[in-house]
Amino acid sequence: LQWSSPTEAIERFNSQELWFAPPQFYELCRLCNFSSLRELHQFSSDRALEGCERWMPVTLTASDGYMQLLPGDELYPEDPDYTGEKKVIMSTDQKVEDLMKECSMFHRIVIKNINNLAVYVNIQAKYKHKNPVMINSYCSDYNSRL
Repeated sequence: LQWSSPTEAIERFNSQELWFAPPQFYELCRLCNFSSLRELHQFSSDRALEGCERWMPVTLTASDGYMQLLPGDELYPEDPDYTGEKKVIMSTDQKVEDLMKECSMFHRIVIKNINNLAVYVNIQAKYKHKNPVMINSYCSDYNSRL
């Protein structure tokens, strides 16, 4: 067990010392918005009564990877299969890069393989929340010092 800042944790993910599932990678990217624990605490206190929403990621399989789509993304279905009862499988023969070029509203995690994740978000976050810092696990650019 070792304490790590979000930045350090992502760096350890990049070097394959640690592995995070896509939702945890997304949240670490969101924590990279804050330069200190005090700043995170202030943000949490300020927006505590704003509300929150529950999300269900929807996986889209492309020919060369996957995307976990989140609400607000252009490709997110209008009626997602929250229970798994419909057995909906979203897939395409297109490449991830082509899907990225075709869309303009992003809220997704692109997964090339288990050690290559990228977060893309250009929608407005609800409830005064912070969007994640867009980080590609193979090409990180962030400044958090938490």
